[in-house]
Amino acid sequence: MRNWIQKVATICVVMLLGACASSDAKKLRPLYQRLGGKGALVAVVDDFTARVMADARISHHFATGNLGRFKSQLVDQLCEATAGPCKYKGQDMRAAHLGRGITGADFDALLENLVGSLDRFRVP
Repeated sequence: MRNWIQKVATICVVMLLGACASSDAKKLRPLYQRLGGKGALVAVVDDFTARVMADARISHHFATGNLGRFKSQLVDQLCEATAGPCKYKGQDMRAAHLGRGITGADFDALLENLVGSLDRFRVP
C-alpha cells in the first residue's frame, strides 16, 4: 500500500510541476486559475470518470459507489490542491483506499485513463 501512495504522490508532484512551468506572468496566478477554474476541473473529472467506468480492468472498483459524490469530492480535492476556493471534506487518500484490494495493475490502468483525460484537455 505504501508503494501505491508514493506513486500517487510522485505523479501529483510531477503533474503540478509541469503545470507550473510556464511564463512568469502566468506564475503569478494560482494553478487553479491557470488550469481554467472549476469548470475546467469538472470537465477533466467528468472525462476521467467516464473513461474509468468504461475500463473493464478497473470499473469494478467504482461499481458500488456513488459516482456523483466521487466526482464532486475529486473536483473539490483538485480545486483545493491547486489553490482554488473549494474545501475537500473527504477522507485522506490512505484511509479512502485502505483495504480495497487495489493492485499495481489497477493503479496503472487508472493512470492511463487520467493521462488520456489530461491529454484530451491539453493539460501540461
